[in-house]
Amino acid sequence: IETGDSRGGHSRMKFDSILSEIDGFGKFQIKLVLIQMLSRITLPCHFLLNNFMAAVPSHHCNITALDDGGIFGNLTQEQKLVVGIPAERDGAPSSCQMFSNPQYQHLSGSNSSEDTFTVQCQNGWVYDNSTFKSTLATEWDLVCSRKGMNKATATIFFLGVMVGAPLFGFLSDRFGRRKLLLVSYLSSMMFAVLSAFSPSYIMFVIMRFFTGMSLAGISIISIVLNVEWFGIEHRTFSGVIISLDWTLGNWFLVGIAYCINEFRMLILAATSPLILAVMAWRYLPESARWLLANGKADAAHHYIMKCAEMNNRTKCMDAITPMVLLESVQDETTDKKYTIVDLFKTPNIRKLSICSGIVWYGVAFTYYGISLNITGFGLNPYLTQFIFASIEMPMKIGVYVFLEKVGRKPGEMGALLLTGLCLFINIFVGKDRWIIRTVVAVLGKALSEASFTIMFLFTTEFFPTVVRQNGLGYTSFLARLGVSISPLIMLLEDVWHLLPAVTYCTVAIGSGLVTSLLPETLNTRLPELIEDIEKPR
Repeated sequence: IETGDSRGGHSRMKFDSILSEIDGFGKFQIKLVLIQMLSRITLPCHFLLNNFMAAVPSHHCNITALDDGGIFGNLTQEQKLVVGIPAERDGAPSSCQMFSNPQYQHLSGSNSSEDTFTVQCQNGWVYDNSTFKSTLATEWDLVCSRKGMNKATATIFFLGVMVGAPLFGFLSDRFGRRKLLLVSYLSSMMFAVLSAFSPSYIMFVIMRFFTGMSLAGISIISIVLNVEWFGIEHRTFSGVIISLDWTLGNWFLVGIAYCINEFRMLILAATSPLILAVMAWRYLPESARWLLANGKADAAHHYIMKCAEMNNRTKCMDAITPMVLLESVQDETTDKKYTIVDLFKTPNIRKLSICSGIVWYGVAFTYYGISLNITGFGLNPYLTQFIFASIEMPMKIGVYVFLEKVGRKPGEMGALLLTGLCLFINIFVGKDRWIIRTVVAVLGKALSEASFTIMFLFTTEFFPTVVRQNGLGYTSFLARLGVSISPLIMLLEDVWHLLPAVTYCTVAIGSGLVTSLLPETLNTRLPELIEDIEKPR
């Protein structure tokens, strides 16, 4: 086993060498991935929950107040709608307007405009509950003039994720991955349950904000903990396999949403895997890389020994004592407490941080721009969601093969530039040709999902261990900023109907080009200290 030299690079070489000797992909790592899966499948359930929880069923004004005791009460339901509510162009009853007085002449086919004053719905709405028994829209009447409040629930949730990412990144670099994962599990469960039982809209969105903030911890800490326990030759596999949790969670969401059409129970069902995650938490190891970087050699040795025992490689550990580990990481920086400011202090890491931040913003902005605006399937929401989830599985297998053979940088560049190309093509395809639009849009969705998968792995590899969580927290902050802004871009179609598509296309291509400034990390050792990436290569 290599022990390194005296120039500060030894801790990096030492740990990766030891990890290879004790099998960087054995039973220990498989157990780690499976335990983390319990918590990670809840992420897509909550991130995409608005597709079902905030669905707006067809609705029209409640017109029972028009019943004046005359013939109105003797009419059938269809006749009441004709008399009480103006029709839209397609013949359906208006969602937001009603007549101030019953228009009996409409029953005879007369379109006399005498006294046909329309007003906003005066007594609430009647909702079609054949698909959804209750949603946010039906619970608090978030339709018509209040429909913006319905859309705001997703934005407020992602603002919570945006705040939580750097917060948990900082705390887990300071106090460890394992402790903060438990904090994330418990706080996510608590705020999700409180949101499910919220009596008012205001309390609901506040609880959703804190749920998003707590889930951000699970999102970023679990990825780093996995990558830090895998050997160099298996890091690509670890990055891709953990992203499959998103696909499994997507399928889980479709299943529970199909069975549960009441939004409060749906929130509880989506959160339920966290109960198992809390029970399994005691079997999670701390990151030995983090322990070594923080001078805790005894604890690091304990977990490395457990890994060696489970992978049947204990013979390799005979010469490795806590003292050897401690000596191998002796460095003037081990006692230093790192913050997000350290991502911008020196030239190389500053360039890394700025470029990766831009790419992350573009990846998330484009992905959610496509996810929230794909139309043309003509299918029910459950089938649409299932197709989107199923598309991801073969794409991720392809991503794994590409990353192993070619590399991270060309993979990320290619995914973003091709996503931009799909968006560009759809600008010129007429809306009447919906099959072509849908195929191109789904291809763009798969490519943007690929860019997400690659970027998560890429980011954990080029940031040093001492600031890895801070780096992932900072980039996740910018990604969630992109997510929060992305839906609002659709409002630009009032300026020019193609402006949203042009904006998404430009951001995808621009961030793809910025990827060329990042370093390739295929088969390279994970840097431990900031000095490791600052010294000339």
